Amino acid sequence: MYRTLYSPQGAHINLDGRDIINMASNNYLGLANDPDLVAAAKEAIDKYGVGPSASRNIVGNFAIHDELEEALAKFKGVEAVLVFNSGVAANTGVIPVLVGKGDTIYSDELNHGSIIDGCRLSRANVKVYPHMDLAKLEEMLKEPTEGKKLLVADAVFSMDGDLAPLPEMAALAEKYGAMFMVDDAHGDGVMGPYGKGTVEHFGLRDKVTVETGSLSKAFGAAGGFVAGY
Repeated sequence: MYRTLYSPQGAHINLDGRDIINMASNNYLGLANDPDLVAAAKEAIDKYGVGPSASRNIVGNFAIHDELEEALAKFKGVEAVLVFNSGVAANTGVIPVLVGKGDTIYSDELNHGSIIDGCRLSRANVKVYPHMDLAKLEEMLKEPTEGKKLLVADAVFSMDGDLAPLPEMAALAEKYGAMFMVDDAHGDGVMGPYGKGTVEHFGLRDKVTVETGSLSKAFGAAGGFVAGY
């Protein structure tokens, strides 16, 4: 079912017994096998073991979880960050918290599957607009609705590689009273000053309600997070 990797993740890998050039991973900064990160992981295993064996709200919250969230919040310039075990879990977890039945979500047609799943789980009314079609998006936002509004989109669309027009989207969200959520899984680490992401690239920190991100791509590890005020 899967292709099998027999080497560390990197530019050159051994896949199914063949040495090949890797152009398919999201290891954008080459950190997945960085010696310093490998050493830090080994040190953490020696100190804490290999797993928590409990959820964080029971007895599975280690000091390094708190330290990671504080460091990410400082890095992203937000009040707080909540770490998840994946970016998928972050999206499916936060959207139903922001909106629910009777509310309305405006979602780009090429949004990641985890955003789509989060929209479905919320039970909100979902309006899908053509990819990056701001005229159609505004037309939808003008329509009368009840409840809260949420505009959600990827910042960098991973399949096509295009960049969402976040400044214009933020303006529309503000104009029509919608919350604005950005998934920057593919922008963190590579976009903006010091790799702080696409929201920072456009200078929109105070215009974005919630941002989700991934630790499994440019950061070279595993996990996801939700950042906001």
